[in-house]
Amino acid sequence: MKELIRTNDPVIISFVESLMRDAGIAFFVADGNMSILEGSLGVLPRRVLVEEDRLAAARRILVDAGIGAETPEG
Repeated sequence: MKELIRTNDPVIISFVESLMRDAGIAFFVADGNMSILEGSLGVLPRRVLVEEDRLAAARRILVDAGIGAETPEG
């Protein structure tokens, strides 16, 4: 799996999850439980990972949704 997006904004993570579900793209949210280590401050970003062969399609979806600047290649 490859990183699609990295952010500490839970709203963006939720939005990306919804977009990927609607598009039928499998994803995984990594580092979601890191708040235990950081003390629930929200300073450690979460990552949304997608299968490598669907990465380009997933990035296009984010650009179309207006959050393409949030991707690593932004």
